Amino acid sequence: MRHPFARVFALALCAACWIGSFPTHAAEAPKTYPTRPIRLVVPQSPGAANDTISRIVAAKMGEALGQQLVIDNRAGAGGIVAAETVAHAAPDGYTLFATGPTPLVIAPQIIKNLKYHPTQDFAPISLFADTQNVLVINPKLPVKSVKELVAYGRANPGKLNVASAGSGTQSHLAGVALAMALGIDVIHVPYKGGGPSVAAVIAGESQVTMTPAPGVMSHVRSGRLRALGSGGAKRSPSTPELATLIESGVPGFVSTGWFGLLAPKSTPKPIINKLHETLVKAVNDPATGKQMENAGGDPGTNSPAEFSALLDEEWKRFGAAIKAAHLKAE
Repeated sequence: MRHPFARVFALALCAACWIGSFPTHAAEAPKTYPTRPIRLVVPQSPGAANDTISRIVAAKMGEALGQQLVIDNRAGAGGIVAAETVAHAAPDGYTLFATGPTPLVIAPQIIKNLKYHPTQDFAPISLFADTQNVLVINPKLPVKSVKELVAYGRANPGKLNVASAGSGTQSHLAGVALAMALGIDVIHVPYKGGGPSVAAVIAGESQVTMTPAPGVMSHVRSGRLRALGSGGAKRSPSTPELATLIESGVPGFVSTGWFGLLAPKSTPKPIINKLHETLVKAVNDPATGKQMENAGGDPGTNSPAEFSALLDEEWKRFGAAIKAAHLKAE
């Protein structure tokens, strides 16, 4: 005969297993979050613009949260691999996405059958930096101004290699737009990430790139690269010494970007709110902001709703650039 307590114990065990089957993100109280390190997925290689700025912000956020934000560099494929990683991660606040425009508003317009949806699979938290794309060249190129670059390019058609972080990336579109605006014939050379593309220009394998300031300004200041102009409508507070391309004789030319923080869709709102509050405090910290500016980024934040609206605007802006560059969906 079965002991009556055996049935009670069995039912209790089943109930415990059923409760334990819920995802961990549902079980953890947002008030105690985080209780372990957070993975921050960055879709660029170490040393790239986003990686540089993200590390500065992550360090300050980690101090405030009491848990380290561990950088997970997932470079290549225009950020697609990184975006897939975050989109399919548990929405528990322990996987975040620090990204620029490419995987969210550029790649989805030129690559078919992605394994993520650029808006439905992510929860925007906030921007953390605005950037200007900077035109830099190898110092051995006999050019010291935009005017001289134009003259050199027209005298040597098809002999200037313009490096980018990969086909369909922000730096690719910026380079194409600039070449069109300058009226010169160049060769686009895609690399596997922003870091390798900048390294190629430093080494002289390519001669030119147009890429976010945080990825190149340390090299400009050390003399490994020469900057000819920035892509803002006005000079960046982080690089006030650098003239804009408009000032340098390219009327109306603006080439900018941004970096922002997102989480997987369905991440609990209290966790999103806590991350937003922490990020805003980190970016507004004077020492952190100064570090970002020194690296070439302009600190700034917005609300999740404002970030979402910006993504819609950027979809249209980059869509026009993609059309101008004659990039077609693959």
